[in-house]
Amino acid sequence: MIIQSITSSTTHIPLVKTFKTALRKVDAIDYILVKVNTNTGQIGIGGAVPSVVITGETVGSILAAIDFISTAIAGMDLNDREEVLETLNACMVGNSSAKAAVDMAIYDLAGKMSGQPLYGLLGGKQRHIETDMTIGIDTLSKMEKDTRETLDKGFSILKIKVGHDPDEDIERLKTISAAAGPHIALRLDANQGWTAKQALKVSDAIARHNINVQLMEQPVKAHDIKGMAFVSGRTDLPVFADESLFSPVDAQRIIDAGAADGFNIKLMKCGGIYNALKISAIAETAGIPCMIGSMMETVVSITAAAHLACAKRIIKYFDLDAPLFCNSRPVPGGISYDGARIQLSSSPGLGFENV
Repeated sequence: MIIQSITSSTTHIPLVKTFKTALRKVDAIDYILVKVNTNTGQIGIGGAVPSVVITGETVGSILAAIDFISTAIAGMDLNDREEVLETLNACMVGNSSAKAAVDMAIYDLAGKMSGQPLYGLLGGKQRHIETDMTIGIDTLSKMEKDTRETLDKGFSILKIKVGHDPDEDIERLKTISAAAGPHIALRLDANQGWTAKQALKVSDAIARHNINVQLMEQPVKAHDIKGMAFVSGRTDLPVFADESLFSPVDAQRIIDAGAADGFNIKLMKCGGIYNALKISAIAETAGIPCMIGSMMETVVSITAAAHLACAKRIIKYFDLDAPLFCNSRPVPGGISYDGARIQLSSSPGLGFENV
């Protein structure tokens, strides 16, 4: 099967409600749908989303990068997937979201070629995947309201966005914990919003008030590996690296520094499944668990992430709620939701219909 061309299109998708973190506020996303076209008529589906504050990419830069990637891999044979993916990763520096979109489309085609769903091609099988639901940073009353509404929908794990003033964040956690009850697990995501000492202040308050926090994600700036190691070594809460982790090289650097107890793997950051598999292998070797997460994305790329989660047992935490914030799907097929539980299709590849 020969790659003939790559085409892309952009869809503006409003969110059902505003999404707020310590880094940004989002009301809508511009999603880039990617198709890898082959000489057999089979089409691979992938997708990307710009996130200027995290990957540094815009819609324009992603579209330009995809055009450049197309010239690099057009004419290559997908029966030699390793060479195709190595060429994809080596053809340009950075542009991780653009690479991720093409990468997942290639894996979609590989699944279709084998007649297997992608998780089967990667050596896995369907398993229970229960996503958390994110409570965006906001006023106390709004976050309490969002918490109660989310629990009413059947979610039992909440990801709480914090990372502004630590004293205000402590009050947010106390309010949400009281509304949710002691049996609901909370995942804390500061999105780089604290200093190391502020993170420890919040950690001490969590212990003092007996708040059921499962983990603390990216408490300090992405570049501050020493600061993250300082936090990790002085709190009982597992510290997970997110914005600090883009590549397999980053993963090894974080482990060598003793900076984190877990990794949050996001396809948009690492450039797709090919590199995500390398990161998960490093985590397996080090004996630390992974979370599979996402930016504010649609069902296309989240489906790819869910297939990866089914293939790698080291991925033990699931943060794949982003499509639930979108008011539409760019293509039919892919994963579906039953409350917090994610269902995968058994169709070949990622399970999307050719469009």
